[in-house]
Amino acid sequence: MADAHQQRRFLCVLGDAGLGKTFAVHYTAHTRFPRAHAPLRLGARPGPADLRAHLDHALGLHGTAPAEPAAAALIRRALAAAPRIVVIDEADRMPEACFEYLRFLHDDLPDGLCAVLIAGQRGEKALRAQQMLLTRTATWLTLQPLTRGQVPRAVAALHPLWQTVAPDQLCFLDGYFAHGSLRRWALLTHYVQRTLTATGTARPDPGMLRQVVARIDTSRRP
Repeated sequence: MADAHQQRRFLCVLGDAGLGKTFAVHYTAHTRFPRAHAPLRLGARPGPADLRAHLDHALGLHGTAPAEPAAAALIRRALAAAPRIVVIDEADRMPEACFEYLRFLHDDLPDGLCAVLIAGQRGEKALRAQQMLLTRTATWLTLQPLTRGQVPRAVAALHPLWQTVAPDQLCFLDGYFAHGSLRRWALLTHYVQRTLTATGTARPDPGMLRQVVARIDTSRRP
């Protein structure tokens, strides 16, 4: 992300569902570039007017009329005033017109535009079909499941409760249950929090964690 931000180019982040693409992108942008982070939460099949409206909100230009030319000028001015990282999840769902608007912004701004486009593996074909991305993308990044060495640091960043659990215990839980998937870690976090609240316990111990994992597996069996 640092290279894309410095070069003011696009970054395409791909990966199977549950690997934490969205979490990783937003966590990195928020922690390393907090003033530049501009997340967009578009709905299904957004149009250019929707894209402008979300940019208007992310850039703090509240009260403008995104569909009007004047609003587009304000968005361009805000993007030109300070480097931003525009993050778009499920970018493969955008129609051609939205990609064209992003191309216009990138090419019209004096230093370009850093936009992070997130898509599942099935969306890679849709992104690569966009000719404008071929010459404006700094990196195509495909995320893989967390490795054993990555688990302690990544899970501790996911939620504070894991910061009290020993790294070897986290690796055990990953190998037994999560299998490198942040989505499964998020599910485990939810159940552990509920158990801590129900028992009035401040932090999880190995026995509790094993019980929670066993209960989740049982509840998920057909």
